[in-house]
Amino acid sequence: IDSVDAMCAAIKDMHLRGAGLIGCAAAYGIYLAVRSAAAEKAPSAASIRARVGAAGAALRATRPTAVNLRVGAERVEVAVEAALAAGGSDPAAAAVAAAKAEAARFTDEDAEACRRIGEAGAILLEKIWDRKREGGSSVSEKRVNVLTHCNAGWLAFADWGSALSPVYAAFDKGIPIHVWVDETRPRNQGASLTAWELASHGVPHTVIVDNAGGHLMRSGMVDVCITGADRVTRGGDACNKIGTYLKALAARDNDLPFYVALPSSTIDWQIEDGAEIPIEERCADEVRYAEGMCEEDGKRRKVLLMPRSSPAGNWAFDVTPRRLVTGLLTERGLVGASVAALAEAFPEEAKKVRC
Repeated sequence: IDSVDAMCAAIKDMHLRGAGLIGCAAAYGIYLAVRSAAAEKAPSAASIRARVGAAGAALRATRPTAVNLRVGAERVEVAVEAALAAGGSDPAAAAVAAAKAEAARFTDEDAEACRRIGEAGAILLEKIWDRKREGGSSVSEKRVNVLTHCNAGWLAFADWGSALSPVYAAFDKGIPIHVWVDETRPRNQGASLTAWELASHGVPHTVIVDNAGGHLMRSGMVDVCITGADRVTRGGDACNKIGTYLKALAARDNDLPFYVALPSSTIDWQIEDGAEIPIEERCADEVRYAEGMCEEDGKRRKVLLMPRSSPAGNWAFDVTPRRLVTGLLTERGLVGASVAALAEAFPEEAKKVRC
């Protein structure tokens, strides 16, 4: 990827996907815009600003729901503006250096935040394990059963992931973990990406159809639900892959904890009500067709699943209201899903909110 257009295409077509990763991609997209503008003959501060503005608008338009994308772009935009405003003998070169450094810094922060999320979540999983072990469960039940939805692992972030980071941290500590992996229609990120990640790490897991979660919870086969998020409001409403809301409802009905894992770059401090989050509607063909590897020749093929004349709807996300969220796993530990709790955990952000 060597241009803003290529970066936009990679994000929109989901070659790069996951809230954290597209935030990092947007940061580097701004860097590519600055680099391109600086390479022109006699670049001016005005021309660089214009190129950055156009790039920022194009990047933000690729995926409207995940707020990390906007945050990543803004971080680099601010750094570029500071470099240009400082003047100097070569403001274009200074802007390029500032953009690259800030994009790298943002990406490193994403990875570190996810590592800390893993530490916080592993404490919760260890407590569940201790309760089960002390409760005299049968050998087959002596594991912590986590249910997750979509893919929120290291393929979706700079490293570690959000929802899967606690799983990896607990597994590496020797806690027996098993993960129920929702297939996550229509793009099957769970069946393809999450399952692949867990297998690569050696974590026991089972891929299930999306609608099996309620049955497993009611049957006592789930101990905790952990999902990621694409945007969380300052009030604690959590927007994630379509189908997450149903898992939260089932968890509440079965008295199971439902945690949302996220770096603070996923928090939208500008809105409080989840109803204000824009929900991306993607191409209906993602629902109408399924794609997979053909065992006969090893090639990927696409097949039609429904009558050609039937229309399809493809909402990519839904919002889980804060009342269904047991807690938010962040780089600053477990935080309540409320305005007050988030403001206490992130006072430097909360004070910027205009009431």
